[in-house]
Amino acid sequence: MLQKLGKLGGHMKYLKYLVSIITAISISSVVSANEIKMGKADWDTGYFQAEIYKQALEKMGYKVSGPTVMKPQVFYVAATAGDVDLWVNGWFGTHDGYISESKGKVKPVGYVMKGGGAQGYLIDKKSADKFGIKSVMDIKKHAKEFDSNGDGKADMVACPPGWGCEKVISKHFDELGLGDFINPVKADYSASMADAVSKYKNGKSILFYTWTPNWTVGALKLGKDVVWIEVPYSKTKPTKIANATKSKVNLGFGADDIRPAANVDFLKANPKVEKMLKKASIPLGDIAAQNLKMNKGEKSEKAIKKHAAEWIKANQSTFDSWIK
Repeated sequence: MLQKLGKLGGHMKYLKYLVSIITAISISSVVSANEIKMGKADWDTGYFQAEIYKQALEKMGYKVSGPTVMKPQVFYVAATAGDVDLWVNGWFGTHDGYISESKGKVKPVGYVMKGGGAQGYLIDKKSADKFGIKSVMDIKKHAKEFDSNGDGKADMVACPPGWGCEKVISKHFDELGLGDFINPVKADYSASMADAVSKYKNGKSILFYTWTPNWTVGALKLGKDVVWIEVPYSKTKPTKIANATKSKVNLGFGADDIRPAANVDFLKANPKVEKMLKKASIPLGDIAAQNLKMNKGEKSEKAIKKHAAEWIKANQSTFDSWIK
């Protein structure tokens, strides 16, 4: 009898232990369901969008940690592992390869901005007109005009390692042999572009990669100061774009959609978040206007939060419709 009671006591202890584990798991699940680990791109022209979406998630009742600044290759690996839940700084198709590498663990959802992400190479208009430069291949004859360090190659502001555009630019260099006459500058992008703007103001020729929306085409006016040039890359086609050296020009990049991307399991567990991401979007003009404010000095975290709050207030009914 005592032996049976002893066994029963053991079973009861085990059951209590099991119940405590299940309770702990349930509590942690509730906590994790209400907490969102958010990333954001390491280019400051994406901070405004990240802050608006963060404030939307908080309004929905979520506790949002971050957004933590990350390079794209870091974000997609972290999101695949579930170490970060989402960001709103995906560029598709430039980031398509990262989605493939996630093997179904990460997916784009919704659109911050459809087809607004133009990318390509630009030079100052004065040099384009003076030397008849219409394509990046024409730089070869005039490389010394764009050479800052005396190595005989044109210096081009390119993308830092870990950015999706760096991979595409590398493909351009491989296919077109651009490395023979161009030196891609892969240091901090904002600092490199500030240097390029300074050179332009001092009357020097400049060559750089950029995207829209971006403060660069606010500081250097398209069509007046700078123009898009052709990049005859085989994987992309000529398209009509204003302020280019031709009426139809191959930019070497497709027009990207700026989209949120998130861990698939996280979205399944939080359908309200997925619904919000599918509803939300921000006009290109509004992003460009905020980017110009940053370029004029309003670039602290406090300033960006203020810009986001002002945008939400000015678009309150739209914002509220996202989270209903």
